[in-house]
Amino acid sequence: MTKLIVLKLDGNFLQGFRATLEIGLEGERPEVEIMGNLPPATELVEQYTSWQSTYRSLGKVTRVIKPKRAKIDGSLKKRREECRLKALELRNQLNTWLKVESFFPIRDNLLETASTSEQVRVMIRAENDQIWQLPWHQWDLLERYNQVEIGFSNLNSKPPPKQENFDHFDREHQLRILAILGNSEGIQVEEDRQQLLNFPGAEITFLVEPQRQELNDQLWERRWDILFFAGHSWTEGATGQICLNQTDRFSLDELRYALKKAVSSGLLLAIFNSCDGLGLARELKKIHIPQMIVMREPVPDRVAQTFLKYFLQAFACGKSFYISVREARQRLQGLEDEFPCASWLPIICQNSTTVSLTQLKLPVPVKNCPKSFFWSRWQTVFLTSLFVTSLVFGMRSLGVLQTLELESYDQILRQRPPELPDARLLIVGADEADIQQYKYPLPDTVLAQAIAKLEQHGAIAIGLDIFRDQPVPPGHELLVAQLRQKPRLFTVCSFGTRKEQAVAPPPDSPDEKIGFNDLEKDADNTVRRHLLSRTPNEISSCNTGYSLSLELANQYLEAQAEPISATITPEKNWQFDQVILKNLESRSGGYQNLDARGNQILINYRATDRIAQHTVTIKDILTGKLKPEWVKNRVVLIGVTAASVQDEHNTPYGKMRGLEVHAHMVSQILSAVENRRPLIWWLPLWDDALWVWFWSLTGGVVVWQVRVRSPRPVVRRLRLVLVLSISTTFVYGVCWVFLLQGGWLPLFPAILALMSTGGIIAYIPFQSSSLE
Repeated sequence: MTKLIVLKLDGNFLQGFRATLEIGLEGERPEVEIMGNLPPATELVEQYTSWQSTYRSLGKVTRVIKPKRAKIDGSLKKRREECRLKALELRNQLNTWLKVESFFPIRDNLLETASTSEQVRVMIRAENDQIWQLPWHQWDLLERYNQVEIGFSNLNSKPPPKQENFDHFDREHQLRILAILGNSEGIQVEEDRQQLLNFPGAEITFLVEPQRQELNDQLWERRWDILFFAGHSWTEGATGQICLNQTDRFSLDELRYALKKAVSSGLLLAIFNSCDGLGLARELKKIHIPQMIVMREPVPDRVAQTFLKYFLQAFACGKSFYISVREARQRLQGLEDEFPCASWLPIICQNSTTVSLTQLKLPVPVKNCPKSFFWSRWQTVFLTSLFVTSLVFGMRSLGVLQTLELESYDQILRQRPPELPDARLLIVGADEADIQQYKYPLPDTVLAQAIAKLEQHGAIAIGLDIFRDQPVPPGHELLVAQLRQKPRLFTVCSFGTRKEQAVAPPPDSPDEKIGFNDLEKDADNTVRRHLLSRTPNEISSCNTGYSLSLELANQYLEAQAEPISATITPEKNWQFDQVILKNLESRSGGYQNLDARGNQILINYRATDRIAQHTVTIKDILTGKLKPEWVKNRVVLIGVTAASVQDEHNTPYGKMRGLEVHAHMVSQILSAVENRRPLIWWLPLWDDALWVWFWSLTGGVVVWQVRVRSPRPVVRRLRLVLVLSISTTFVYGVCWVFLLQGGWLPLFPAILALMSTGGIIAYIPFQSSSLE
């Protein structure tokens, strides 16, 4: 049970004080009562005045509106050091005064009767206002106690009206807070609003720069547990003034009837997170408000915000009112490098006839303090990240994100560094000049002559990517002879999307030398996948099971000094030597519910403007302009490149002729086998989930850190934009690095999860835990 120590001081600094010490348990009669005396101490008052003058000269942005009376000279650093020096002198002089012989009986009993580990509430009761101004928490005798805080009260106090007697606190109800955000000129009261919103289980009504009548009506018409004010206030003479809005400034005495009504209805605590609050306390003690928190002196905006944050955190954990104030006040010491004596400012003013808020069973829903706020924050971020990750993956599994994922994949693919053209390939493209000279379709005799030249120059494999299901005279016999006699020549057919769209291969081409040239297109009509093979369709005019690119690559690899032949693994993947071409599945990378029939892989396009080292025309071959070294030991692909013949396809690198797409497919297989150039791979589903969750959690953590370290809303918003932008860029960079090695990581889901979790942590008002 809390121990209560009451020190009554009757007198003044000119004549001295008669001191009475009472020690007992909270709510019971005192067990010890000792008398003593303190001598006159006008020099202590002078020392306080000197410190006060130095403190007020610091010129920081505070919650007080008063015209400057004198120009402040000297550097800020010098004035801070002077303030600290004056504070030390004041502390030493206060402790010297409290060590006089006439005060020994009180000191001795304090040392004997109170344990340093038990919770102690010290009440200093005095009518002299200057007693309230002194930094009693600097009393060396009290610093030995681990759980002690000081409150101030008058010698003569009347209890609050008895018609309610605070019995309503014995019932479960939601805490009601009336929060007044007054004139905010030059300060950030919005931060106070955010801190209050983080307070769990409270019903909070905000009045933002209200008119006096509006405040008056709220105090009369509803029952409030806590009255909170943030804004500008000051003391003129012995009277406290508040600045309710841009024009209305008045003393609390002008609202005394409304405040008395609020007290009689059960108002228990008033918090004035504003400047120079002792004048306000004098006004409020006439109304018999049970307990108040005010600031002794002008308070810097950041100090006020930080105190409120730490006080609400501790109070929400179920700590007593006094211990919550002590903890928040002591934590202000971390700001004293910039704001000297910040921990001196908050004080408790209490009606001595009431007991502390803990004894009144204040209905804060947090019954037990968590292990730490650190864990509470982590728990909130952790659960939010799991929720966001689940939501993102739910959308992903339904295919909602597929288009965006594929577009982001294309974007990163295009950002890769350039590569050299593939020297193993030669493209023969019939351009507009060829069409004009030889007509379209190209006659059989032209194709036969070109093939003969290529064979003569030592091509390893020739792919004729031109349909020839019908003869195109003249020269049909010559072409038929080439088809039958040239084992390195491969022709094409197409199975189309429907049976009637199928295009047959040349009738005289051997079955083992036929490959289909169909291209797999996604919903956005982009070619990203390579269909290596499929189950032959016996009723189709194109019933081959292998693609032209697979046939050409296999022909090339089998013709090497150390032949490499294609095989099928038990998992039905194509394999060349140690290189396995892993099939796409229904869910692979950004694809969801993909039709993955056949053997499909992703095309790892070569990052180059031209896929083959050399590109020639039909005319170049027939007129002898073709250099033999361009052909020898090469894979040659023959097709049409004239713009008048429609054969363009969308790819991640833009429009590309079908002939070039097939060249990329061949190059991909050859480079993977011979150069160990990576194929495109992706993570299993659960690894994808962990990746996205990691970035979701990262977004929550970095935003939480920004909230903790940025008390000012404007600075916080700028930092949020900055850290989220940096985080997004970093995700992009990691995905880019992985794609250089062939890894397709979920870019868009990761960024979406990061931004979503970060946005939630940044902007939602938490009711179950405090983030700050």
